Order: sequence, then structure tokens, then C-alpha cells
Amino acid sequence: MSLGPPVISLLGTSALLFEAPGETSLAAQQRIWALALETERWPEIRETVPGMNNLMLGFARRPARVDEIEARLQAAWAAVEPLPLRGRVVELPVTYGGPDGPHLGDVLAHTGLDIDAIVAIHSAPLYPVYALGSHPGYCYLGGMDPRIATPRRKVPVLCIPGGSVSIGGGQTGVSASPGPSGWNTIGRTDRCFFDPDRDPPALFRLGDSIRFRVERVIR
Repeated sequence: MSLGPPVISLLGTSALLFEAPGETSLAAQQRIWALALETERWPEIRETVPGMNNLMLGFARRPARVDEIEARLQAAWAAVEPLPLRGRVVELPVTYGGPDGPHLGDVLAHTGLDIDAIVAIHSAPLYPVYALGSHPGYCYLGGMDPRIATPRRKVPVLCIPGGSVSIGGGQTGVSASPGPSGWNTIGRTDRCFFDPDRDPPALFRLGDSIRFRVERVIR
């Protein structure tokens, strides 16, 4: 079955957004990464920013013919091969439950699973880093088991600590710094995700993978 063509739209006069067809997956993200490497060499492009199933292209200068850029993007998307997953595997020690996991009970209630099952299922996969964004150092992860998927909170929390491990819908993630969140926080890690004095400042890069290691479970 055909997935249809990508959707390409202007973001004002300084950038363009390429949205890949179909659902977000590792294979789609690997093609997005490859497209970013291809297009960042184009003279009209100042920067490329891969997102979840999309790619933003910032213009070095406003193209005279945007339609020509769009046609080149369509052709490049059809031609690119997915980049292999060759990043690092980073282990994050996590304390689940208690004050560090104030919404673990909501995940238990929604899924019908007990705390041991939630922790075991959440810590089992190797989570590839699909994209970076939202706030400095934050990474969007793929690979969460759908058995622990839990809807986002109806009322967001005004501030959760940096390092909070949360579930939102079918995804899991780790907050890189304190801030508001509509996800369900189930635990916390002490790792630092962003340090402006470090080179590079962000701990993770595209193609890295995360494994959550159970350090402690508070019931």
C-alpha cells in the first residue's frame, strides 16, 4: 500500500518543513537522518534539524524558486538509504516510584499491571534516540512496549525535575532540565543531559541508544 507523498510547507520566509509519510518508526527516522545529511550540503540550506518524522531546513538565503527546492527534496527522499544505527549505548540508572515517580500509580491503574511488571517492561528495551529537541539535551525515543502506553495527563505538571523518566502515550523520555510536563513521571535518573561547558553540550546524539537500568524500586 502506498504511503502517499511527503508534505512540504514553508515556515515563514526562513525555513521549510518536510514531513515524511506514514507513521514514525526507526526506519523512517533513519531516512530522515540521511536526508538531513544530504540537504545540509545544499548551498541554499543553512541548517537541518531532524524531528519526529520530519525535517526542518533553514535557508542560508531565501530561494528564488521554492518549488525547485521542494522537487529536489522529493527526489532526495525517494533516493536516500536509511542510515545504520551506529551510535553509543548509554545506560541510565533509574529509581522507579516514590517521590521520583509520582505518577507511577496512574500508569498502574491505566495498564492494570503491577509495579514489578511496569518496571520490567520499561527497562527491558534498548531505546534508539530518534530526535533531539523540546529543550536542550532532550531526546525523543522509540521502542517502548505498547503494553505500558498511558495517555498524557489532562492537567500538565508545572515543574518536574531534570532527569525525570516519563511516559506519554506510546513514548517514553527523560527530561533534560526542570520544567513543565504533561507526561506521567515514573522515575528519575541522576545523569546530566546538557552541560554548556561540555563539547558537545548534549549527552546524546542521533543514533545513540538508551538502556534504563533499575537502580531502585520504591513501592
